[in-house]
Amino acid sequence: MSTDHVAPEARTPLVELDGVSKYYGNIRALEDVSLVVNAGEISCVLGDNGAGKSTLIKIIAGLHRHDAGSFSIEGEEAKLANPREALDRGIATVYQNLAVVPLMPVWRNFFLGSEPTKGKGPFKRLDVDLMRRTTREELLRMGIDLRDVDQPVGTLSGGERQCVAIARAVYFGAKVLVLDEPTAALGVKQSGVVLKYVAAARDAGLGVVLITHNPHHAYLVGDRFVLLKRGAMFGSHTRDEISLDELTRQMAGGNELDDLRHELERAPVPTHLGGHGAGGVEK
Repeated sequence: MSTDHVAPEARTPLVELDGVSKYYGNIRALEDVSLVVNAGEISCVLGDNGAGKSTLIKIIAGLHRHDAGSFSIEGEEAKLANPREALDRGIATVYQNLAVVPLMPVWRNFFLGSEPTKGKGPFKRLDVDLMRRTTREELLRMGIDLRDVDQPVGTLSGGERQCVAIARAVYFGAKVLVLDEPTAALGVKQSGVVLKYVAAARDAGLGVVLITHNPHHAYLVGDRFVLLKRGAMFGSHTRDEISLDELTRQMAGGNELDDLRHELERAPVPTHLGGHGAGGVEK
């Protein structure tokens, strides 16, 4: 059912995290983080390395359980036991290091682990024709026109492989698509290709969680933005609340950079730096 005519505040989010925290012993990996994922929207989670993005992914994907706060799927409190349970609830996660078999053809990777068969008993075999045809049709439906679905998936570009993974998740009934840094290792052109298919997944009615450290990529497609830093949330904005410049400034640690600039401006500049005149800095 289309949600276009439903007021945003009246929707039940596909996934909602409210004040979620995760600890490993005395280490705070995530603390008091909130995130809303609606159908037909892209929620971007931004942060540098060590910000807590990976921990957040693992909680949504069912790899780890949160220690505090609430995690709801379509309005129902959830504590996922494993990734299989997350998949059964409609949450598909596409990791940066894609789980593909490079030497297998595209169609085989598309159905990997969920291969349809035909025939019975000793005559039971893989339905190769169905898999080839379905893979080609589903990729075309997402706007991906591969030359040959029989080519090894390892011969595809990084962007094309990401797109195959997105189309696979859509085909197998995902309601929520979690993408782990899908453009991190890609150039400008390939990043644009991937972002186009991320937008296509949104337009197909999925709720998308885009994990990235690139505010420019996030702002091209994002509807909501959550910024993480050292495991804590230091910003949460909808698209109409923040500009790209401000998002980039916050992502770069704008306030810290301002403080540093003021500190450097106030610091006296020694006129005798060089030669042996800097002896006073030694301890």
